[in-house]
Amino acid sequence: MTATAPAAELLDTHRELLEAATHALATREYFSRYPESPSPRVYGETAAQEGQTAFEQAQNSAFRALADQPGTGTEVGAEVSPYGPTLGARYPELDVDAGIEAARAAIPAWRDAGAATRAAVCVEIIDRINARSHEMAHAVMHTSGQPFVMSFQAGGPHAQDRALEAVVAALVEQKRVPESVTWEKPTKGDPIRMQKDYRLVPRGVALVIGCNTFPTWNAYPGLFASLATGNPVIVKPHPQAVLPLALTVSIARDVLAEAGFDRALVQLAAEGEPVEGADGLAKVLACHPAVSIIDYTGGPTFGAWLEREGAAAGKLVYTEKAGLNTVVVDSTDDLKGMLGNLAFSFSLYSGQMCTAPQNVYVPSEGISTDEGDLSYEQFAEKLAGAITRFNSDDARAVEILGATVNPDVRSRATDVPGLAQRLGGDVLLDSRPITHPNYPDAVVAVPALIGVDAGNLPAYSQECFGPVAFLIRTDGTPASLDLLRQTVREHGAMTASVYSTNEQVLEDARDAAMDAGVALSENLTGQIFVNQTAAFSDFHGTGANPAANSAYTDAAFVANRFRVITSRRHV
Repeated sequence: MTATAPAAELLDTHRELLEAATHALATREYFSRYPESPSPRVYGETAAQEGQTAFEQAQNSAFRALADQPGTGTEVGAEVSPYGPTLGARYPELDVDAGIEAARAAIPAWRDAGAATRAAVCVEIIDRINARSHEMAHAVMHTSGQPFVMSFQAGGPHAQDRALEAVVAALVEQKRVPESVTWEKPTKGDPIRMQKDYRLVPRGVALVIGCNTFPTWNAYPGLFASLATGNPVIVKPHPQAVLPLALTVSIARDVLAEAGFDRALVQLAAEGEPVEGADGLAKVLACHPAVSIIDYTGGPTFGAWLEREGAAAGKLVYTEKAGLNTVVVDSTDDLKGMLGNLAFSFSLYSGQMCTAPQNVYVPSEGISTDEGDLSYEQFAEKLAGAITRFNSDDARAVEILGATVNPDVRSRATDVPGLAQRLGGDVLLDSRPITHPNYPDAVVAVPALIGVDAGNLPAYSQECFGPVAFLIRTDGTPASLDLLRQTVREHGAMTASVYSTNEQVLEDARDAAMDAGVALSENLTGQIFVNQTAAFSDFHGTGANPAANSAYTDAAFVANRFRVITSRRHV
């Protein structure tokens, strides 16, 4: 395929990077394109101020960078920061039918450019996004409630690395198919010869439905996997987290135009507050006959509807929903390290992560540690104390906890005794409110612990999103592993972890995790945490349990987004 001159230049510019990233994807070794430190030594002395200024200019104004999209003439936007301020940004409302027609018209040139050129253009988009990481961090912080450094890292470089991973995975799968071959079949006489040409074609218009808590990190894999395989993409953000994806789409459209392609390959479908009794924009777009691919992150009810109805309509649907992330505690030779690691994992972003631990199984007879045997009650006291100490400095704690993202989370965080009573549990550690020094309207809460018996399955067999975890008393480690297997099979999980000094227990935990279809972390006591994953090495999700039907990023996530059309003839 022949690339336009600007696109050909991008292919030359990014060729070595694509080769290095492809190698890393194959070896699963450490690889990161985008530095996670917001230091001025990395991003420039003026980057932080420029990012803050750009974010402030976006508030209480029209987002004119997307004014050239097919629109209805109406502006929408209802974002309120979890830290308190109303953002006031207004976005052009997409004319859905006109936007989809524009997207379809943009396909041929993008399709014919070839996989390598598409990958290079996608890398240029991600690089441009990276250059605005400080601006993106403010946008993520004030739509998700993440603390600033986490917003910078997870919303910026970590999300960008996941985007690059999706691009490279897509390129690898497309390169498996040769452009042309001469086929020969031996016969008694002259062999039969045929020329066979293979063309990769996109499935059609792709839809990315974003979430409130990780608007970029969760949207980028689907967005860039579809774009790199030739599909135009409509991005439908959560109504409370539009700005990060509006920035993303505007950057993508500029790069596409500079490279000689149609801006309509990426469009934003912003939505104001949904009208009661009416189908939301996500459902309208998902039901559109031209939409062939759907990527969704969010609650299980709508996710299950998409899986059911999307599949019935012949659409490809990739989902990440809710789950019961599990920790099995058997024994440890580093009690201090284990408690510190768990305290951080519970506290990070107030547990508002799809990977945050929720259910901690502890034998009723207790556990053995390097500091002596601990009963269930003693371990509960130790864990509660570790969480309390970790969050004892309010100024430091708010930079880990962030702000609660919505009223549902806040209601649990502010009434733990009521929640425990309703669930038939005991409060082992009540949540402690913290007043944010800069944003007094933010609801910031230290995580709580509720103790329950394993027999009270209804109490802990549903996701309790936010700063509440359960310490579950079991009949022993084998029973704990059985509960991991049972609850994850039935309700899903994105993560699982185990603490044990017994190699047989660790082997049994690996078997339980395989049976349940969930990734397992073992004896984490240092600076690696169960709720964090590394692009190019860790698969995020497995697609093997109800929490998600796909994984970031395996071959299955990218390979079905394109098809192969063969032309053959005798030669």
